[in-house]
Amino acid sequence: MEGLSPVDAWAITAIAAKAAGYGAALLAMGGPLFVAVFPAAPADARRLARQVALAAALTGLIVLALRFGIRAARISGAGVPGAIDPVMLGIVWESPLGTAATWRAGGEVLILALALKTSAGKYIALVGALLVAASFTFVGHSLGDPRWGLALLLTCHLFAAAFWVGALAPLSVATRHRSGAELLHRFGRIAVFTVAALGIAGLGFAWLMTGSASALFTTAYGRTLLVKLAVVAGLMLLAARNKWRLVPDLASGAPGSAHRLRRSIAVEAVAVCLILLATATLTSVTTPPVNL
Repeated sequence: MEGLSPVDAWAITAIAAKAAGYGAALLAMGGPLFVAVFPAAPADARRLARQVALAAALTGLIVLALRFGIRAARISGAGVPGAIDPVMLGIVWESPLGTAATWRAGGEVLILALALKTSAGKYIALVGALLVAASFTFVGHSLGDPRWGLALLLTCHLFAAAFWVGALAPLSVATRHRSGAELLHRFGRIAVFTVAALGIAGLGFAWLMTGSASALFTTAYGRTLLVKLAVVAGLMLLAARNKWRLVPDLASGAPGSAHRLRRSIAVEAVAVCLILLATATLTSVTTPPVNL
């Protein structure tokens, strides 16, 4: 298939590591955003948002180290020996991945300030979230033209996604409280705008990468993107069902409404994992049509 790189064990490992890194980055960014936007959320929901963000930031640092070894193994073609070869690791460090890793690691370290549970810690963590988002503009398909346009679209896309992904676990916990419906309603109102930003930025980025509608069906990048868009569409439908049906049911005290809402949020989390895998595949083994 046009634009598809060879897929071997190391490529599959790279996809898995990238997906894990993406998930860790979104969760790490989402924690500070949730705490900042919803200061009146139930205490256990805010505590969970912090805990998830801290665990994700630490996980992200570990994944960054693993990705260096995986990248070294892939470019050397030597397998495990290449993954620990100082020369090959040095080459990776001098590559765009090294620059991105510096920004992302710095951002994830700053996000750890969320553990302070103070206003200063919250703001430091928000700066960290910005650095994590910016780190993605140094690697992958965002290095194409127009450079700054792609970087801006990607940063907006990441912040919108992080706001959503980082809120899933805290919102699930909030369903156990009488005030949970109000929090979910507020999230839904804000999510209308974040979903719009997510869609506009994502579609704009996709258009710049594909260059034409036909490329969606004739290239590996386009077909993988279609799979991702299909899962995103399903995620949007789930979110709409939550907003217009399940949250009102929770507010009215309908029997079983909290359980149904938590189950729907769990399905959203699974859909997010599929989207992350598709995104990792796009950036690991496919070439955008505009670069073919």
